[in-house]
Amino acid sequence: MSTNTNDKLAELFTPEKLRDLFPADRADRFFDALLGDPAEGAYDIRLAYNGLKDGKLLFALELHQRPGKCLACNLTYGLPTVFSRHPVIDIQGVVDGIAKLLDGRARCTGWKLGATIEKSRQLHGVPLLIDLA
Repeated sequence: MSTNTNDKLAELFTPEKLRDLFPADRADRFFDALLGDPAEGAYDIRLAYNGLKDGKLLFALELHQRPGKCLACNLTYGLPTVFSRHPVIDIQGVVDGIAKLLDGRARCTGWKLGATIEKSRQLHGVPLLIDLA
């Protein structure tokens, strides 16, 4: 849900476009690279748009617990550092894709990943904050 009712950019970031930017199989590829077996992964990763606030686009990498797995905090709190550098997750590539969707409406000038947020036992989120100019 958008944090700004005047968010004219929300129409650019539909669930379909976000799936194109961050395909569902990326979590399996991440776990294959990290653990040697995609089935060992405890969560699926989805990109979500959360609005525009104070000149920043607010996204999140949502971590959805997989059936029969545990989404323990100790598995997710170190992820911002890992995600920021991991080539399979490719945050810079995601930001570049977002910049293309903006198509000149704004320019991405930087990004950072925030601390993991536990939304529920089955859902954690890693904020992706993108500065606009």
